[in-house]
Amino acid sequence: MSIEDPAPRATRRRRSSEEARSEAIASARALLLSGGPTAVTLASVAGDIGVTHGNLIHHFGSAGGLQSALMGSMVNDLRVALDAAVDRLRTDSGAPLAVVNEVFDAFADRGAGRLAAWIVLSGDLEHLEPVRAAVQDLVKAIREKLGDEDGRAHDRISSAVLLIAISAFGDALIGPPLRDMLGRESDAGRKVVAALLPQFLARLPEPGQDS
Repeated sequence: MSIEDPAPRATRRRRSSEEARSEAIASARALLLSGGPTAVTLASVAGDIGVTHGNLIHHFGSAGGLQSALMGSMVNDLRVALDAAVDRLRTDSGAPLAVVNEVFDAFADRGAGRLAAWIVLSGDLEHLEPVRAAVQDLVKAIREKLGDEDGRAHDRISSAVLLIAISAFGDALIGPPLRDMLGRESDAGRKVVAALLPQFLARLPEPGQDS
């Protein structure tokens, strides 16, 4: 294996605390997508944006803190993207696939699946805390769009979100080789979940009926 010269590093310059955090998270995301979770280290991010290792420790506390901030950034991006998709759930027949695509894209193309797997396998589940609010917000948004003011369909809606999230997570980690084994197209998993989603979000039960 040939030894290549290291990539040029960013020149160090003064940054505000907010700028430093933002640049570090952007660098961490790029490293995650190009090299996987193990590429996201304090040393690699520090070298990429031209700061010291100690500077990143100051801003994030630890590598785990950086990973948590990265996941929070990804979750926030997902929340913004989902807002428009959820708005169309009641009126647009294509909306279920739009919602599914947003979640699948976040886990696969934007790297959330790989980062989440790494955090889970490390046992540091507290770093998944930023996901909690996003999941709860999605359930709440769907309830509001379906007019489920008293929560009668909460279990059904949370089951729908569970189906989407677990499917997207699995697709991000093993989807490509599994689809190849089965001779299925690249969006097969998304289409299956989108086809099932309306069954979870069908007519709400009448008052007094079980959901």
